[in-house]
Amino acid sequence: MQRKFFHIVCFSLCAMQFAQAQTDSTVYKRVLELVNEAKKEYAPDKRTKIVALTQADAKTNQYYIESTVPQANAFIESQAKGLSANLHFNNLPDSTVGEKIYGVVNLSVANFRTQPGNASEMATQAILGTQVDILQKLQGDLRVRTPEGYISYVPASSVVAMDKAALNAWKAKKKVIYTQEFGKSYSKADQSSQRVSDLVYGNILALESEGKSYYKVSYPDKRIAYLPKTEAVSFEQWLKTRSLNSDNVLASARSMMGLPYLWGGTSVKGVDCSGFTKTAFYMNGYVIPRDASQQVLAGEAVDILGADGHFDAQKALKNLKPADLLFFAAGKNNNPNARVTHVAMYIGNGEFIHAAGTVRINSMLKDASNYDDFQTRTVVAAKRYIGAQDAQIQKIQENPYYKP
Repeated sequence: MQRKFFHIVCFSLCAMQFAQAQTDSTVYKRVLELVNEAKKEYAPDKRTKIVALTQADAKTNQYYIESTVPQANAFIESQAKGLSANLHFNNLPDSTVGEKIYGVVNLSVANFRTQPGNASEMATQAILGTQVDILQKLQGDLRVRTPEGYISYVPASSVVAMDKAALNAWKAKKKVIYTQEFGKSYSKADQSSQRVSDLVYGNILALESEGKSYYKVSYPDKRIAYLPKTEAVSFEQWLKTRSLNSDNVLASARSMMGLPYLWGGTSVKGVDCSGFTKTAFYMNGYVIPRDASQQVLAGEAVDILGADGHFDAQKALKNLKPADLLFFAAGKNNNPNARVTHVAMYIGNGEFIHAAGTVRINSMLKDASNYDDFQTRTVVAAKRYIGAQDAQIQKIQENPYYKP
């Protein structure tokens, strides 16, 4: 009798645990479904917006969701009513950064990575003087968002974290922009003095005073340095001289000829394919999307495809204009609707300039000596940025990260 009772109790307890496990599993799956639905609706591009289930404990029904999109949180909460799920939202920026939710890049070129740590894949770069949003602090790294909306990780030492008051003080200062490809700042108004840092084209520093031959400047971390006036100009004046036309954009593109290809690179120290086009437009006073698969979604479409949906060289020669962007998918036999993996800038006469190994010029014409690279890719689209009315193609002075 005791043995039978024991078996009944054991069976009942096991059945309860099984039912609980089933319930927990069902709740977990539903929460995950809701997060994925919210992600699809409110954060389809994880490079620019975040909605993610970061931790789940099905036994206690505790679910932790990380988000930069309040609307996504509201959606998940409304759809989760009736579920025995305790939802915890970590809204970015979060408490790890306190009031210092802004930052300014403090190196000539800072490397941003897909995950914390220097061993992680490089995602992009930002140059000295670039403002970023600080979303999270993870040990020695900051999770940040760049002016084009790109979210990634950067060593905390590369960025000066600021609260609103400190940022306003920095932005109120007059600025100068470095206009040589490479150079350095000096500890004194003397080119034989000690270097303060290296510099690259586009670096922005605060102007402290102006001498006969040198600018006295300050860094985001308040270091003081001197720049030869022949190598820099007032940022305000530089912006006034920017004119977005094909000649200027192509001149900027050609100035990068021979630069090495660098995955994630967006500076004259090295560029990837979309970093190259992004930098060419930045040199002419515009902020554009970061990656090729994002750049293809901006601008005005140029018809270069035949009735079968594949590249038509004759139509391309007729319709393309200099400085139009060409977008490619990897592999010659890919479907023309395949994901964009490469971008180039059209020059004219069938030639284009792009970052592939180095920044170089190739041709889309089969009888050209520099046709070789073209035949390994599939052209899937072309876009015209010059003259396009598109909020994704934004004047630097209209971008909130650069406004005084």
